[in-house]
Amino acid sequence: MDQVMFIVWRESVEALLVVGILYAWLKASPAGKPGIKYLWGGVAAGLALSGLLALGILGISSWLSDDGQEYFQAGMALVAAALVVQMVYWMKKHGRTLKRELESGLSDAVSHANWWGLLILVMVAVAREGSETVVFLYGSVAGADAAQWPRLILAGALGLLAAFATFWLLQLGGRIMTWRRFFALTEVLLLLLAGALLVSGLEKLVDLGTLPSLLDPVWDSSALLDDSQSVGKLLADFAGYRSHPALMVLLIWLAYWVGTVTLLRRNQARR
Repeated sequence: MDQVMFIVWRESVEALLVVGILYAWLKASPAGKPGIKYLWGGVAAGLALSGLLALGILGISSWLSDDGQEYFQAGMALVAAALVVQMVYWMKKHGRTLKRELESGLSDAVSHANWWGLLILVMVAVAREGSETVVFLYGSVAGADAAQWPRLILAGALGLLAAFATFWLLQLGGRIMTWRRFFALTEVLLLLLAGALLVSGLEKLVDLGTLPSLLDPVWDSSALLDDSQSVGKLLADFAGYRSHPALMVLLIWLAYWVGTVTLLRRNQARR
């Protein structure tokens, strides 16, 4: 539930940022006001594409055998982890110029009255955030039973409400939190979440016998911090903590952090 709320919150804020930048530019420009309806059309189209992706993923999963579903869920968790790292890397590389790039593309569309080009620009931007949300959520909630779905839906709704509230606070001009601080904080949380998704995918592969466990468990820290309740459960959901880790999963998790930190530091050095 915590993962769902965080994913919906973070991705919705980013989508609101993109739409907010474009809407403010169009509203402030007399030549751009006719494009506002195309802006909302692009938002609707982007959400529709994300919905189709969700239906496609659920359809594929329903056609698979029990083992096939386990492999599919493991694969989606690993893909989601990779997408999170790619998204953080992309935001660190383009975050400073995002507004300028969006406004440049919008200015070109307005100057040529290319409203369909504006619609496509918005559709792609919203669909990108929506598709990431779909993949992340599937990686987090795959395997949930019917009794858990009401709580998961509630978590998603709360995440969406929190996103609107966060966007409003950030629009106040940095009195409480600036955009830079927001992205810096959530990037760390996203990388922790990617580690948790990685661990869940790897554990499925170990359980299926595709990956050797090497040594299982390496230790038992359940007496100190149980990963099924309280703080331990929170760390398990958001950072991949396990009180009974398999050695193979632990080694890959450590390699993930070494590789990710190295990649982001090199990117920072180049900038």
